[in-house]
Amino acid sequence: MITTLFVGNLPWAVTEADLQQAVAQYTQVEVISARVPTDRATGRSRGFGFVEVPADKAADVIAKLNGSEWEGRTLTVNEAKPRERTARRPR
Repeated sequence: MITTLFVGNLPWAVTEADLQQAVAQYTQVEVISARVPTDRATGRSRGFGFVEVPADKAADVIAKLNGSEWEGRTLTVNEAKPRERTARRPR
């Protein structure tokens, strides 16, 4: 099983590769994938990301990373919640 974790308050310059490498190195846990959403207009990171890790290691990753600091920013790490579907407004 795989668990998706939300990582908030990332530095703006962080890439998906940076996030994957940092989580794997700091927690010693295999990172299955990492995503860092970007702003459509600027292409810059939106300041958060998602990391997929084995479900049995998710609690360890949260414990090690939540509240830790990366480039002067305090990270928020928790289990990602499913995205709520909202009705689209007609144009």
